[in-house]
Amino acid sequence: MNGNERRRAGRHFLQIPGPSPVPEAILRAMDMPVIDHRGPQFQKLGLRVLAKLRGIFKTEGHVFIYPTSGTGAWEAALANLFSPGDQILMFETGHFAVLWKKMADRLRLDVALLDSDWRGGVDAARVETRLREDSARRIKAVCVVHNETSTGVTSRIDEARKAIDAAGHPALLLVDTVSGLACADYRHDEWGVDVSVSGSQKGLMLPPGLGFNAVSDKALSYARKADTIKAFWSWEEMIPHNARGFFPSTPATNLLYGLDAAIDLLNEEGLDHVFARHLRHAEATRHAVAAWGFETVCRDPRLHSPVLTGVMMPEGHDADLFRQLALERFDISLGMGLGRLAGKAFRIGHLGDINDLTLLGALAGVEMALNLAGTPLQAGGVAAAMQYLAASS
Repeated sequence: MNGNERRRAGRHFLQIPGPSPVPEAILRAMDMPVIDHRGPQFQKLGLRVLAKLRGIFKTEGHVFIYPTSGTGAWEAALANLFSPGDQILMFETGHFAVLWKKMADRLRLDVALLDSDWRGGVDAARVETRLREDSARRIKAVCVVHNETSTGVTSRIDEARKAIDAAGHPALLLVDTVSGLACADYRHDEWGVDVSVSGSQKGLMLPPGLGFNAVSDKALSYARKADTIKAFWSWEEMIPHNARGFFPSTPATNLLYGLDAAIDLLNEEGLDHVFARHLRHAEATRHAVAAWGFETVCRDPRLHSPVLTGVMMPEGHDADLFRQLALERFDISLGMGLGRLAGKAFRIGHLGDINDLTLLGALAGVEMALNLAGTPLQAGGVAAAMQYLAASS
């Protein structure tokens, strides 16, 4: 804040689809002196968080932690598994699926892309058909986004695995669950995922700065054959260090303290309760959107995201001007439309450490700002959400 800005009372409503607000307990956990990352105190922390994180991914296998963003975790997965020229199959569910594809292009992979209109999820039938056509078995992996943060669509990962198996294809299954993990039900082992990619700043309620790869034994065996040059990202380099609670390079020590506390909070609430809370808040938000007379970006009721709701603005009305007004007048940050949805949609995040009153305050800010922006809408969105929450409590 500069000298010309007046202080704003109250707390800012951070309702973007991540980073999500960081709970006080996690902030306090990170407020620790930096310790020796080769010493016994850190070793206990390292062993503890590596073990706890497996429970969040629901895996018995390795979970690797990098001091990076979700983008770095994407690169770790691709760099460990593939050689230049390897073919992978990707499904274009939205902006982040496109960005992952662009990274694969830069790593000189041969990407076969199944396109879409961004208003649905991964079409398992199309995946199966494409894999059946691959008689030479050139496709090394299928890469999909679990929860597409740009649209508010959560794809069915179990159906993607069934499609691969139905085609009798040996392809690996790679999943971006950067925004899905710890918000939506996710089962790495049960769903046959080979690499799950995630980050710290969404459902885990931490600041940005940690990226994760949960890795199957099959993926590890593939990685040993890949000849992409890697050093920092190497899983093989990680394994012996992690076995002792350490890391091959300097870790984000204080974020790991926060991760330890975050997983405790999730387990204290119970993961199933966390998922149910997110589903309930998402449904309340959609009640508000429907009452306003707006469309959600996601057209398939089965695939509505528990993490965020993408909202289409009425034709001729600028979503970004509305978002700017909402920020200036009501101190609420909403997610912008990305890629082909820029200016046409906005996103309401309802993830992480929020409760009914947090959500209702956010929806009230949205409804007031829509009115002030002159957006044509029906009244009563907040009331519809209130009614749903009261009836479902």
